[in-house]
Amino acid sequence: MRKLTYFIATTVDGFIGAPDGDGDFFYGHLDAEFVEHLKAEYPETIAAQGRAQLGIADTPPKRFDAVLMGRATYEPGLKAGMASPYGHLPEQYVVSRSLTTSPDPQVQLISGDVAARVRELKARDGLGIWLCGGADLATQLIDEIDEFVVKTYPVFAGTGMPMTRAGFGVRPLELTGVTTLGGGQIVSTYVRKG
Repeated sequence: MRKLTYFIATTVDGFIGAPDGDGDFFYGHLDAEFVEHLKAEYPETIAAQGRAQLGIADTPPKRFDAVLMGRATYEPGLKAGMASPYGHLPEQYVVSRSLTTSPDPQVQLISGDVAARVRELKARDGLGIWLCGGADLATQLIDEIDEFVVKTYPVFAGTGMPMTRAGFGVRPLELTGVTTLGGGQIVSTYVRKG
């Protein structure tokens, strides 16, 4: 059985993007040490175009063999000509009510009961499912998320798009790993308790 991991970048105050969802300000914190960490530990989370530039195009997935993203998360790559941003993964899913035809044969669309579909995907054998974003999708799947890998960048935003809009609810987690990098980035891993 695969687990669903919310692998996400955030500010120290918990925002994954500007109020309009734009997260380009995080790119300024992708220093060499952090990129090397991603290449070594999470190579499959680097989009195909970036993998080629970093010389890891043929590196096999380490943790995830599927990626799940909302339409708003998928849209910027699509507009930049990347209809299959994670083609190196066996499974790519986009949750959308507005898209009726997939822009690429490697990308499968999900609509309707997203949580039920994710439970089906989790029941399959494999490495894991990466919940790429965004906040609305994480809200819909909050009770299906098994693990949180939070990449905290050394920036304070004050306001913006939160990690989820799930509302108050105490969901106990267990810290299973912390990596602190020289540029001030912290990668924290939590698993759901019970």
